[in-house]
Amino acid sequence: MAELLVEEVTKQYPTRGEPLVVLRGVSLRVTTGENVAILGPSGCGKSTLLHILGTLDQPTSGRVLLDGCDASRLSEPELADFRNRQIGFVFQDHHLLPQCSVLENVLLPAVASGAVTDDAIERAKLLVDRVGLTSRSDHRPAELSGGERQRTALARALLNRPRLLLADEPTGNLDRSTALGIARLLTELEQQEQTMLMVVTHSLEVAALFGRRFELDAGRLVQKA
Repeated sequence: MAELLVEEVTKQYPTRGEPLVVLRGVSLRVTTGENVAILGPSGCGKSTLLHILGTLDQPTSGRVLLDGCDASRLSEPELADFRNRQIGFVFQDHHLLPQCSVLENVLLPAVASGAVTDDAIERAKLLVDRVGLTSRSDHRPAELSGGERQRTALARALLNRPRLLLADEPTGNLDRSTALGIARLLTELEQQEQTMLMVVTHSLEVAALFGRRFELDAGRLVQKA
């Protein structure tokens, strides 16, 4: 069983006066099959926390362990490989390559690892089917709706069977119906893939679909009922 362990993580930024403190002693434990929603207004530090969990940023103090591995101790090449293989990302802006088809975009993590094997191609086709885009697999992002682009991004995030799936406001640019559909798809695929899922959102409706809910308040993570 995989485990994400967050221990007393703080994050602050220097300013001309007092340091700007964004995170204050955040601690959390998540295991395989769990999904977590983190709520809070814009600017409260939700994305900062997600970036630290995803090894895109470093905490000022504290540590993050994924299956016992402290990624901050890895070299840059090791960290890039760790991130590509162990962590999947879905962002508010899907970050699809406009010149690539749906299937080609889903295969990008395999390209990054230098291993576009027959198995990777079959895996990509399976994921495209799971997100309901088989008939659109040769379409480019400009030919897709906002919801279809996010479904493509979700399939891409799962290609390498990551232990941790992180989604930063994945429904923020979508209408209510499409947003709830994407949120349900996230939780369904997380259960099918037996990974860990953490989603940052400002939507109470989206958060209600997740098994555990927290609010980031004044830099501290508070569990909600």
